[in-house]
Amino acid sequence: MRKYLAIIISFACLTQTYAQQISAVEQVNVFVGSSGDHGQMSPSASYPFGMLSIGPQTYPNGHTGYENRAKLFLGFTHNRVEGVGCKGSGGNILIKPFIGNDAKQCELIKGVEKAGPGYYSISFANGINTEFTVAGKAGVEHYHFPAKEHGFMIDLSHALSNRFKAERHAIAGNSVSGWIEAGTTCQIGTYKVYYYLSFGSAVKWGDTSAHVLNAMVGDDDVTVRIAFSSVSVAYAKAAINAKAFETVKAESRNAWDKELSRIKVSGDAKEARLFYSMLYRTIQSPYEISEPDGAYRSTNGTLQHSASPVYNGWAIWDNYRTQLPLLSLMQPARYQGMMTSLANLYKAGKKDYATPTEPSNTVRTEHAIVVLLDAYRKGYAVDFKGIRDSLLSEAGRLDFSHPDKALESSYDTWAMAQILDVLKEDSLSKGYLRKANEWRNYWVKDFKDLTKNDVDKMEARGMYQGTIWQYRWFVPFDNKGLMELCGGENAYIKQLDKFFKNDLYNHANEPDIQAPYMYNFTQQPWKSQNMIRKYAQDTVVQYYFNDNSKGIDPFVDRIYTNRPDTYIRTMDDDAGAMSGWYVLAACGLSPACVGWPVYYLHVPLFKTVSLAGKYKPLNISVVNYGYSNRYIGSVMFNGKVLNRNWLTQQEILTGGSLVITASTQPNQSFGIANQWVSAIDLK
Repeated sequence: MRKYLAIIISFACLTQTYAQQISAVEQVNVFVGSSGDHGQMSPSASYPFGMLSIGPQTYPNGHTGYENRAKLFLGFTHNRVEGVGCKGSGGNILIKPFIGNDAKQCELIKGVEKAGPGYYSISFANGINTEFTVAGKAGVEHYHFPAKEHGFMIDLSHALSNRFKAERHAIAGNSVSGWIEAGTTCQIGTYKVYYYLSFGSAVKWGDTSAHVLNAMVGDDDVTVRIAFSSVSVAYAKAAINAKAFETVKAESRNAWDKELSRIKVSGDAKEARLFYSMLYRTIQSPYEISEPDGAYRSTNGTLQHSASPVYNGWAIWDNYRTQLPLLSLMQPARYQGMMTSLANLYKAGKKDYATPTEPSNTVRTEHAIVVLLDAYRKGYAVDFKGIRDSLLSEAGRLDFSHPDKALESSYDTWAMAQILDVLKEDSLSKGYLRKANEWRNYWVKDFKDLTKNDVDKMEARGMYQGTIWQYRWFVPFDNKGLMELCGGENAYIKQLDKFFKNDLYNHANEPDIQAPYMYNFTQQPWKSQNMIRKYAQDTVVQYYFNDNSKGIDPFVDRIYTNRPDTYIRTMDDDAGAMSGWYVLAACGLSPACVGWPVYYLHVPLFKTVSLAGKYKPLNISVVNYGYSNRYIGSVMFNGKVLNRNWLTQQEILTGGSLVITASTQPNQSFGIANQWVSAIDLK
């Protein structure tokens, strides 16, 4: 028996060691969250922060055009926004390979499917094999046909949610090029992309309808090259990648591995595979839209030039509390360009949702005021002076009409006050701060009394995708004031305890995703250490508040799993928001309040975590690492005892050594001294 036990232990150790030796990109499962309403993600071939995403269009489809369980494929499309609601955005240029002379009579039934970062392939029951790869703004597609008559149907009017607007195209030899306009997510706004698509084989163009092309080819192996641009067809044509398929595939794989390796983890091999799959999801948007010479289309449709990369394809609301803070840590050089691009939207006529002239498919940019303040306080340059009037105009349009909106808009108002303070406009800043402080009135009116019968009802009192219980914790800019209105710290803790004990917390949507952090500024910070581990790694009970079915068929499982139906039903990833929550939890960090450069500490999910940082890595190691050891016993930072349970952005990016000693039991004295808590100071 001892012999077999030794063999098992030895095998487990070898498996863990092997997992730590293989590259980050090899550990990604791109099928995570690609089935049903469990993430709304796809296995499409893409590139870090790239416009182009080549993937399957299935029947039935999901918000990205793909359903993992589907057998029937309609073809392949070339862009999408990962993980968002409203039936998605993108799905342009549907290309369907077919056998015979009629695309409608050729069914594509799923056979063997494989994919990884930057690569997707599938074989069909009729003998057609396909594979795709993407590098930068260009993609290469390879199709193999059985030795029969065959060709391609290209639908230029295809778009997710049937949001096609217009297109213009021109055929020249073996190529087709032009532009497409389609609606963005949630039925608001329009984007325009330019493309150039060329066949590597002779093409006989057949009869076409208004926006559908038929291309017959004689070769059994056909290579198709395509590129996108936000500027013009000429730029798209110039971006075409003429290299061999395997060379482009290797370039894409290396680019993904470089970005994923900015965070290195070691410990549990299974958890590491999940970690890199989730990290992969956080670095797909926003998109880099500028050309090598700096040319790009602004959101007002004009041609502009920039000395640094320009980004678009925003989904700011759900991801502003997780994915964007994560990018600020792991992508310092790129993040500056993102923040400059976001600030420049105000100069071009920014809207909360997409504008009528977006240069790429996008979602929305709510809470951008908070994001820009957060970036500034984390050391990134933001031209507040140049966009002051536009910021004030947006602040003047904030909606306080519903209980949830009142709290969210108060957050934006608080951020506006902080920006005006940066601009040294003291009087105006104090006015906005007083207005932000009126959150107390809204909170007392709708969130203080928990005895009413609608406090756990979805969308009660006109709220959006949340309950009174869930939204009542959303005062991240004044948690000190929140504790006061709850009746003091003891009452606050009791109410938070009840919230979690009765499974009122809902990780399926974002109104309360900060709630597990919210013991950190009390005399019981160890409860947050437990809660973060619980929702990142344990089996939990969750009710489907999104359809008011509390008490009926609850979710009982781990939320984050390495499978297509990960996440809770109705839970979207929201452009990296929920995967970003897991990645931060796995690293032992929790944003204390977006708008302040502070992160709470807890025990990471790995024995070691290394964040690339800006100057040198921050190497985090866990003493007494183990599943049950979820509480912080003590912390050493750069060789000195750390008597607080938080770090600043600057400390993290500067790097060094962070040693966390973990324990199965709480150290109830750790994190009590030198606490950080957000507060409004009206003095």
